[in-house]
Amino acid sequence: MPTRPVGDIIASRGFTAVPASATVLEVAQLMKRQHTSAVMVVGRKQALIGICTERDVVIGAVAAGLDPARTQVATVMTGQPQTITPDKPFCHALHLMYEGGYHHIPVVDDSGRPLGILSARDALRLDALEFESELIQREEITTIL
Repeated sequence: MPTRPVGDIIASRGFTAVPASATVLEVAQLMKRQHTSAVMVVGRKQALIGICTERDVVIGAVAAGLDPARTQVATVMTGQPQTITPDKPFCHALHLMYEGGYHHIPVVDDSGRPLGILSARDALRLDALEFESELIQREEITTIL
């Protein structure tokens, strides 16, 4: 599983992108509605310019005393985030997240347009799938014996 290309992991799911002019409140409400912990921020030509995570909202806006309804997401986002292309192995993405100390990494095409987003939770999902497969295999072996 760790050698699977990043593109395979994000292929069947959507992602959320917002313009830099969106307010922090709009982004937080969007995160809530879409059950996501990060959104990508795009500029002209839909190229990635940043990422805004729950942490950015809490630390960058709320804890700083900024008005989320008046503060643009560009003020609190992480600009120029580390990215990865869909052809790279998932283990490379995990390594980048570990080394960088972050939990999300945008997946972009060669022109910098977002294709999806990976999170540290994706590693847990893959482990859970492997664990489930192993349990099924053990049950089948037990049945045979």
